[in-house]
Amino acid sequence: MKTEANSNDDVTDHPHDDKPRPYLCTVCDKRFRTKQSLTRHRKKHTGENLYSCTQCEKCFSSQTGLYKHMNIHRDKYKCTECGKCCSNSQLLATHRRSHSGEKPFECTVCSKRFSEAGNLVRHSRIHSGEKPYKCHVCVKAFSESGHLNDHMRVHTGDKPFKCSLCNKCLSKSSHLHRHKRLVHSNRRPYHCPYCGKMFKTGTALKCHVRIHTDAKPYSCRHCLQCFAWHVQLKAHLLKSHNEGTWFTCDICQQQFITRSKLKLHSLQRHEDVKPYVCIECPKRFCTATELRSHHLVHSDYK
Repeated sequence: MKTEANSNDDVTDHPHDDKPRPYLCTVCDKRFRTKQSLTRHRKKHTGENLYSCTQCEKCFSSQTGLYKHMNIHRDKYKCTECGKCCSNSQLLATHRRSHSGEKPFECTVCSKRFSEAGNLVRHSRIHSGEKPYKCHVCVKAFSESGHLNDHMRVHTGDKPFKCSLCNKCLSKSSHLHRHKRLVHSNRRPYHCPYCGKMFKTGTALKCHVRIHTDAKPYSCRHCLQCFAWHVQLKAHLLKSHNEGTWFTCDICQQQFITRSKLKLHSLQRHEDVKPYVCIECPKRFCTATELRSHHLVHSDYK
C-alpha cells in the first residue's frame, strides 16, 4: 500500500516549492518546513492514524491530505484540454499553462520567462549565486533542494537506481541512463571526420581526433614536455618528477597510476568478478571498457 504524508509539506510531491525545509526525516531523508509536518510524515513509517482513499491505494497521514487528494477522483479540478485532474485550483491553473504556453513570471536580469514562480526563483540564483541548501555533514551548499538530496547520497552511500541488465547500482537516475547508453547500448552517434570511426560520447571523439591532428594540449610545468592525454601527463609526473599519488594494491603491493587501473587489477587478479554482461551473448567482463570493446563484435562497425 502506498502511503503519503500531507502533500503540502512533502518536498517530493512539490518539487517546484523552494521554501526552506530544516526538519529531516531520519528514515527516508525527506525534509519538511515545520516540525508538525515532520511529525505527521513519521506516521507514514509507523503506520499509525493512516487515512485511506476509498478509490485507490493511496494513504495519507492527515485528513487534510486525504481531502485534497479526493478532489482528483471527484473531477472537481479537471483540465478541459486533456482531462487531467488536480487536487486544487492552484495546481490546475499552473497545469493549464502547459497548454496555453503562458509564462507570466519574468526574470528582471535576462528577461527569460517562466510558467511557475518557483522556476523563476531557482533561475534567479544563476544571477545571484545564492545557494540556500546547505549540507549538514560537510560545507557544500546548493542552489536547489534536489541537488542537496542527490549530494546527501555521497554521505549515506545510498544508490537507489539499479541497472536491470547488470545489477549495478547508481546514486542518480541520470547516471543510470548514461550507464545504460554507454555500457549496454551499441549506439555510436559520434563519427570521426578523418577516418569514420564511431564513438559513444563526444569526449571520446575529441580525444581520438588528436591522433589525426597531433594535438598535445597537456604540458608538463617542469620540463614542458607535451602529451595528447591527461593520463599520459599524470604518468609522466609520477615517473619523471615524483609528483602525484600512486594507487597501491593491498594484496600484492603493485602500483598503478589511476584508481580505475587499480580497480581493474583487483577485479581481474584477485576477485575474478565480472559484473558486466553482454546483451547479445553470454560473455561477461570485469569493466565497462572491456564490454564496450566487445560490443564491436556484434555491431556493423568493426
